[in-house]
Amino acid sequence: MKVISFNVNGIRAIVGKTFLHDMSVLQPDIICLQETKATEDQVKEAVSALKDYEVYANSAERKGYSGTAILSKIAPEKVSYGMGIPEHDTEGRIVCATFADFHLICVYVPNSGSELLRLGYRQTWDRDFLVYLKGLESSKPVVVCGDFNVANHPIDLARPKDNYNKSAGYMQEEIDGMNNFTSSGFIDTFRFLNPNKVKYSWWSYRAGARQKNIGWRIDYFLVSKSLINSIQAAEIYNDVHGSDHCPVGVEL
Repeated sequence: MKVISFNVNGIRAIVGKTFLHDMSVLQPDIICLQETKATEDQVKEAVSALKDYEVYANSAERKGYSGTAILSKIAPEKVSYGMGIPEHDTEGRIVCATFADFHLICVYVPNSGSELLRLGYRQTWDRDFLVYLKGLESSKPVVVCGDFNVANHPIDLARPKDNYNKSAGYMQEEIDGMNNFTSSGFIDTFRFLNPNKVKYSWWSYRAGARQKNIGWRIDYFLVSKSLINSIQAAEIYNDVHGSDHCPVGVEL
């Protein structure tokens, strides 16, 4: 089974680029999308050319903002939206599809913002999201993927010294949040299989950052420890364009 995660930065915009072709080439069984910036109906319409997938989308109350979706060729046993906490569930940031052997969670973790105005909220989110994941894990192993909006280690961004404790995505509080996931039994699949590989999944639109590969690895697949032997591959698809992110994926 191949699962792809992609922050598309607007599903209606990216389908006008090479998105549909890229997905046909990658041939994933499941596609997890973040930052769809669309309602459920708009997501379904945008991806209607992908005939083999059922679409499960969660949208924000604020139009054109945030949003997540799971597109699956395999029928899940059930699908749920949000983590069940009203404070966190107005922005369409979580879709969970439960399959026979695991829960798959697509997540778009809040960004702390350029002025770090949401850093405190981000810490609350991280704590509550970990509780939510461990609750799911009590019944089945977990695969959680998406834009976590944090580079976990210096190897995960091109300019760690310039950004540490200065920029959203590399504040110690955010790093601590990710460390709490990994110390609670969730394995970073790409880093587990590629301990020394330098590869990024997001680049600023400014100053030709992508052409110069001045990037950050902020898109992840985390899995329960019990699934780690099921991970056949973990990839970052740098050659796929259309967004300020590129897709990441695993093969189970």
